[in-house]
Amino acid sequence: MEDAQESNASTGWITLLGDAARTGGLGLRPTRAPSQVRWQLRLGRSIRGAPILDAGILYVASIEGTLHAITVAVGRRKWVFHSAGGCHATPSIAGNNVLFGSDDGKVYAVDCGSGKLVWEVATGAEVWTSPVTRNGIVYFGSADANIYAVDALSGAPRWKTSLAGKIYSTPYVSESQLYVGCGDGTLYSLDVASGKIVWGAETRKGIDSSPALAGATVVVGSEDFCVYALDAATGVVRWKYETGLGIASSPAISNGIAAIGSKDGYLYAFDVQSGQLRWRVRAGEVITSPPVFSQGAICIQAAGLIAFDIVTGKTLWRAGLGGAVQSAPVLSGETIYISSLDGEVYALG
Repeated sequence: MEDAQESNASTGWITLLGDAARTGGLGLRPTRAPSQVRWQLRLGRSIRGAPILDAGILYVASIEGTLHAITVAVGRRKWVFHSAGGCHATPSIAGNNVLFGSDDGKVYAVDCGSGKLVWEVATGAEVWTSPVTRNGIVYFGSADANIYAVDALSGAPRWKTSLAGKIYSTPYVSESQLYVGCGDGTLYSLDVASGKIVWGAETRKGIDSSPALAGATVVVGSEDFCVYALDAATGVVRWKYETGLGIASSPAISNGIAAIGSKDGYLYAFDVQSGQLRWRVRAGEVITSPPVFSQGAICIQAAGLIAFDIVTGKTLWRAGLGGAVQSAPVLSGETIYISSLDGEVYALG
């Protein structure tokens, strides 16, 4: 079966940081700040995960346990799906379904057109990771310390692997290996076909950051204050860099540069291969959201929405918002879609 992420990648922003490679960017020209709010929609008490976009529909999950489908042309709800628990993670698209995890311990597949339930899979604890689809298989982690692989069409189980800690890190899935951070402070690599652990690389504290792959290098942050780059085949540490506080932000990678935020309030940009620090810049008090790349810029939601020059780290623009934001923006053409902690969704142009 065709990879669901790959088949949709050219038409939307369908998963965490936009695509399977976690780069972000759909041709936005970010050298100027957005000048207007095209529409604004209040969904509920709070939104913790980022929106996703596919075929003119924005999907947003809220802490109230609802998944909203919003028609971006007019900013109106198309349908709402209710789960029995709160939602903290970014949804994802797999074929004709939108997938999301819930505090009720389940992952749901909902039909994109109708908003009707297609299948659900139960785990033993809350699911704060985003489901990742590759070659017809959906992979996700749970706070019950298990990684799950299920069929994308039916939700039927393929395998389940127990790790040694809670999992709040969204897996990165390559053709043969899966990479995921764990609460026991280990970055694991699993075989995608069997779920067998290939290797584990230990850090000194838990890993909630979601790893990204650049060639043969895996990049991830840890609560031990460090950014790690590891050999994707063996788990050997190629380089690491210590920041001022723990790292829950997930890295975005593009053209040999890895960008990641730290709870010390700085956004860092590294050369993936050498580990050389290109620049660091103060972006807020505490950064837990992931950055995204665009044309010539890196955007991050911290103290508002901020765009930095990729080469120099110089601030290009800032967009102040009414509510606090900590997820990732969706960059699409000349429109930016963002969600906020006060339950608002904005379309900025």
